[in-house]
Amino acid sequence: MTVEGTCADGFAEVRAEFERNFAERGEVGGGVHVTLDGETVVDLWGGDAGGRAWTEDTITHVWSCTKGATALCAHVLASRGELDLDAPVVRYWPEFGQNGKADALVRHLLAHQAGLAAVREPVPPGGMGDWELMTGLLARQEPFWAPGTRHGYHALTFGHLVGEVVRRVSGLPLAEFFEKEVSGPLGLDFWLALPEDLEPLVAPTIPAERGEALPSVYAAAMGTPGSMQALLVGNSGGYVAASDTPAAHAAQYGSVGGMSNARGLAQLYRPLASGGEYNGVRLVDEAQVPVMSGVVSAGFDEMLLAPTRFSLGFAKAVGNLHMPAVERGALMSEDAFGHSGMGGSLGFADPGARMSFGYAMTRMGPGVGVNARGQSLVDAVYRSLGYRQAPNGVWFS
Repeated sequence: MTVEGTCADGFAEVRAEFERNFAERGEVGGGVHVTLDGETVVDLWGGDAGGRAWTEDTITHVWSCTKGATALCAHVLASRGELDLDAPVVRYWPEFGQNGKADALVRHLLAHQAGLAAVREPVPPGGMGDWELMTGLLARQEPFWAPGTRHGYHALTFGHLVGEVVRRVSGLPLAEFFEKEVSGPLGLDFWLALPEDLEPLVAPTIPAERGEALPSVYAAAMGTPGSMQALLVGNSGGYVAASDTPAAHAAQYGSVGGMSNARGLAQLYRPLASGGEYNGVRLVDEAQVPVMSGVVSAGFDEMLLAPTRFSLGFAKAVGNLHMPAVERGALMSEDAFGHSGMGGSLGFADPGARMSFGYAMTRMGPGVGVNARGQSLVDAVYRSLGYRQAPNGVWFS
């Protein structure tokens, strides 16, 4: 297996770890991309993309990394003064106020505090891709907790919730807004709804092998029928089984379904690592970046049943080294914010280091966050930058 691409002086350790992923950690195909001060310093790829070589143009499903793109759309509108993140959701989406949600705020949707972490009503086959159906179900649903009082990962509902606010404010479907305002101007390999003619570029996902340790969310889903966790796993209209099909790639979900690669993930966050602007394209005002990165919900996660930390739409580092690897999330610096995807993909910005990072691959790991393959690359980047690691695993300069 040959690793292709470029790696700047000072980042040779990243290339070494990427090669080790193939040689020792079971990597099949993927890429890693890093920018520093807006310039690309690592752009590597290699392996198999479903019976053909992984190339610089190969894309794959990046699962919940999609949430970072959706959250960014909301912040673009907020930075322009068109969306007030502290306003009630009903200001923009009046139907949402049913069954105890009249006082829910937009920030509650972004921070996984809305109490809608799973869908109560049965989702028909393929229903996750029916935007009107899903937003209607969520608008009339009674929350599992009073919005703003707890947090729990909205794994499959985040995109419809935040994306519908984006649609109501901008007048554009989420995927169209993202292309018009973010991916198009930046020239990203990133789609929230993949055009049919790009399907030949897709590398299919390889499901994770089940290990000895099972994430708490899955253990609860199997052991507690009727629980939020059981609804998450069992009431998605068959999404997971159909997620690697052209129809699923072309649909719009906002929580999952994003199609990208390491370059697309890193370059999505590149402007945010540099004050909100890159190469003449300003996504958000510089003052919006601290709003995007600051922790607003942390502690025990009602859905994942493990500690998590979120800013307004993005995941933060969490020092879960005392827990099994499948519960650890991603270990970055405290300045960093972004999102991982089920099986291990990851994209984030680190404004303190003026660095952005992306990793995407086909073979999924067993956890709900980043696995050893992705974390080894993150660690190598921070070591290359002269950072040190705290006892809880979080990196600091």
